[in-house]
Amino acid sequence: MVWRLVQSRTVHLLRRSSFSVSAGGFSPLLMPEDPKRPRREERLMAPKIGTHNGTFHCDEALACYLLRTLEPYRDAEIVRTRDPQLLSQCDVVVDVGGEYDPSRNRYDHHQRSFCETMNSLYPDKPWVTKLSSAGLVYAHFGTQILATLLGTDEEDSIIPVLYDKMYENFIEEIDAVDNGVSQFDGEQRYNITTTLSSRVGHLNPRWNEPDQDTEVTGFKKAMELAGTEFVSRLDFYHRSWLPARSLVEEAIRQRFQADGSGEVVILAQGGCPWKEHLFQVEKEINLEKQIKYVIYPDQSAKWRVQCVPTGPNTFQNRLSLPEDWRGLRADDLSSVSGIPGCIFVHASGFIGGNETQAGALEMARKALTS
Repeated sequence: MVWRLVQSRTVHLLRRSSFSVSAGGFSPLLMPEDPKRPRREERLMAPKIGTHNGTFHCDEALACYLLRTLEPYRDAEIVRTRDPQLLSQCDVVVDVGGEYDPSRNRYDHHQRSFCETMNSLYPDKPWVTKLSSAGLVYAHFGTQILATLLGTDEEDSIIPVLYDKMYENFIEEIDAVDNGVSQFDGEQRYNITTTLSSRVGHLNPRWNEPDQDTEVTGFKKAMELAGTEFVSRLDFYHRSWLPARSLVEEAIRQRFQADGSGEVVILAQGGCPWKEHLFQVEKEINLEKQIKYVIYPDQSAKWRVQCVPTGPNTFQNRLSLPEDWRGLRADDLSSVSGIPGCIFVHASGFIGGNETQAGALEMARKALTS
């Protein structure tokens, strides 16, 4: 089934966050008081979210932040302890306690018996990375969290799309890092040291600092950092990545008007993230003949013809531009190709340019038959 996008809505994601980033560091966001809600000082007993004390990690920092986006835990106290008696008094416990029991809101993943993944909890999901406390909170509360941050309902058709996108491109990495899951087999070519998990880790006191207290500012900053990045990524996927879907759907519907082969599509607007959407739509409609080339305008109002790769994470193309065009420019390229207005073809043959849409389309047509 092809997802239908709803009309764009004005969304202020950070209005739901507990903190914001300012020039001097992190500071609370000012949120308007809801007259129907009791004032903070009138609440007899705020809910409690329990997690472990000592060195903190990205997964429980994000788990706590995400829980506090939800109304029941908006004003929750974060209790950092390993004392079983204190944890038993908490409404939710994450990353400590040795229990995974959703019925009691216990979300630890360190016990030897724990082996849950997104796929084991929801068999229709493909991800088999072992869940951390962040993944567990997201698995059980994710749709509520997204709906709250986006100011919509859980039944909104965009929620399942963004739920999967945020897990695959944000949460799963945190799950893997916290559980020590290698990204690949074999020797790595270079180190990646700027991940969200590593940046949260650097907020812990250094080993040789006199003050080893993680309670006062470190964990609060960790929550703010992880949460702010989550909200920012959701904002991008909601307002940039997701709207591109409708452009790709329309281009595929109109593919035979672009070329009788049905293997060329023309995007009405350039710069949008089209690859993942194209693969998904092809799969959903069971497209027999794969798209080979995508044509779109660039920022200078010229036109590009780009090869569709064989997959979302590869540089191999379904059909590269002709070898004798590669590396040529302007008149030389027009002369060899027989197409006026050519600008360039990349040396690898994955993309080319022309002055006009008609010229770029002709480049694609000739490439299909060369």
